[in-house]
Amino acid sequence: MSNPGLFITLEGVDGCGKTTQATLLVEDLESEGHEVVRLREPGGTRISEKIRLFVLDPQYDEMCDECELLLYEAARAQLVREVIEPALERGAVVVCDRFYDSTYAYQASARGLSANVVSMANNLGSCGLAPDLTIVFDLDPFEALKRATHEATDRVEGEGTEFQRKVRDGYLKLAQDEPHRVRIVDATGPVEVVHARVRQTLSEGLDGGWG
Repeated sequence: MSNPGLFITLEGVDGCGKTTQATLLVEDLESEGHEVVRLREPGGTRISEKIRLFVLDPQYDEMCDECELLLYEAARAQLVREVIEPALERGAVVVCDRFYDSTYAYQASARGLSANVVSMANNLGSCGLAPDLTIVFDLDPFEALKRATHEATDRVEGEGTEFQRKVRDGYLKLAQDEPHRVRIVDATGPVEVVHARVRQTLSEGLDGGWG
């Protein structure tokens, strides 16, 4: 699927700092004169935000893995059709905090669902849309989880450090399998240092064709 816009996704274990980096990236792109649409998953539409509240609520600890997978895909499909596709068609840059790589890392690598099943579900949920570039913020899961849970813990964060290690392993495998699209950024160090790494990665990942 080809669009005049640009689709960038940001990934990583919970607490890796990608939301902070998303803010800085959006500021950079807007300063270059781009229309930027910033989104998060699950969320970004009225329906998708309702699903987010449900799927992350700790009170639903009986939720089975297949139910979780389908809820994420439903939220994604609505976001793609309602927001992402129209934005790309008009030439905007879409920066999304998580997309289908999260589903592989969390539901396949960490939960243990079949990678083939997750791949088919991702194809349906994404409506065939793939990111132009995916940046994975890599941080030790123990440190990342301390950041993520210092105030409150959602249903997924409550799975603990070993679960997050499996998530990280999933992201590292994706980077090995799709090095042209999935780029790893070291998320250790001060915010401004990580941001500089993001800028370098973006430039390299898009062959300098941004800004």
